[in-house]
Amino acid sequence: MLFNSLKFLIFFPVVTTAHFLLPQRYRWALLLGASCYFYMQFIPVYILILFVTISIDYVAGILIENAQGARRKQYLILSIIANVGALAIFKYCNFLNNNMIDLAHLIGWNYPIGYLNVILPIGLSFHTFQSLSYTIEVYYGRQKAERNLGIFALYVMFYPQLVAGPIERPQNLLHQFYENHTFDYQRVTDGLKLMAWGFFKKMVVADHVAIYVNTVYNDPTQYHGLPLLVATYFFAFQIYCDFSGYSDIAIGAAQVMGYKLMDNFKQPYFSTSISEFWKRWHISLSTWFRDYLYIPLGGNRVSKWRWQVNLFVVFVVSGLWHGADWKFVLWGALHGLYLILEIQTDGLSKKLASLTQLDQHPILRQCLNIFITFHLVLFAWIFFRANSFADAGYIIRNLGVIDWSTWSIALLSPLSGTIRSRWYFMITAIIAILFMETIHAVQRHIRIRQFLPSQPFWFRWSLYYGAIMLVILFGEYSVPQAFIYFQF
Repeated sequence: MLFNSLKFLIFFPVVTTAHFLLPQRYRWALLLGASCYFYMQFIPVYILILFVTISIDYVAGILIENAQGARRKQYLILSIIANVGALAIFKYCNFLNNNMIDLAHLIGWNYPIGYLNVILPIGLSFHTFQSLSYTIEVYYGRQKAERNLGIFALYVMFYPQLVAGPIERPQNLLHQFYENHTFDYQRVTDGLKLMAWGFFKKMVVADHVAIYVNTVYNDPTQYHGLPLLVATYFFAFQIYCDFSGYSDIAIGAAQVMGYKLMDNFKQPYFSTSISEFWKRWHISLSTWFRDYLYIPLGGNRVSKWRWQVNLFVVFVVSGLWHGADWKFVLWGALHGLYLILEIQTDGLSKKLASLTQLDQHPILRQCLNIFITFHLVLFAWIFFRANSFADAGYIIRNLGVIDWSTWSIALLSPLSGTIRSRWYFMITAIIAILFMETIHAVQRHIRIRQFLPSQPFWFRWSLYYGAIMLVILFGEYSVPQAFIYFQF
């Protein structure tokens, strides 16, 4: 079920109302049933995959807690194999198989296995990682094994964050299903505000600019210069608004019912370095890799050379997590190289700041660092979005080929309709992005959801109605667009 669909518009208030009406001891069953229904709106049979991995991890958690010595690790490995095995079959099998086919053609070997016709279950990587975090935490003794199978299944399947995160930890979420969450007006309205903000990001910004981005990136050789440049900038905001919009809706929906999910984004495009960017972007995934891959590899507690190798490995694996394609691996590798370059040039950048006296102008230096960081991220997004390496190469080579004498014709060429409607589209998209970033800039100094309750009634409700009208008037409704990260 898509958040931006009529079904969810009915589903959410019905489930939320029933949640508050039921006694606390029955709420987990309601939420589990609602989560199953939510997930089965995609491909119903794939819920069986979830049931299998949930059953294995539930038993593994109890066995790990009760076992001693090497047996504990054996049970953990069983859980890892089950979860990673599901990912390997549905997400990476064809990727590995296609690479074997290419290798066979190269060396003249008759490779007998063809393309496997399997569809990737929605959000498989997300709930797989959430389930894995449970057995790993039980293994390290930081979490007690859950004895209630239904509660554990709800931990994995909780519908707000089931298909695209945030990827929760058991210490944060499991105990909340045992707590009595009463109706609290302030908490409910705060959750609804966050959901409204998420819908604005998704439907007004992401789905709007997606029209331009998809037209250009799906056939880039038909364009050069300005359309490629604008589509690349638009995609940076599309993917941010699409994914952070989902997270806001998920966190807000959970908050309405009384459940607290972790923050997943913190204005990442205001980052002054790549390392800061990854502390602000997809926080639940970056901290997952930090805790369960980076630190076990040695983290930064090793030699400088080994530390940099650890960083690079983590980002390559992160790229592969995002998609079974070499372009995602390259995207991850680029971010790994950015971080290594940042480490290697730290002393040099400080000397340059001193020589140019930038260190005496902290605001100017901060703006320059934000500009550089954003454009490094922007360059990597080209490989993330392009349909192939050939397309990415063409886009990079032709970004700067701009004929300023016909710039307006080139800018509007990916759009259909009258000249007036095309300009309306572009102006609406730019104003929506600027409005969003203005709100983000304000939020760096003021927590808007905490600030609004202290304002006069007329002012608050004017803003609320204004926000709703923005979504209604400028949202894209023609065909509900799936969230980009559903494919991961």
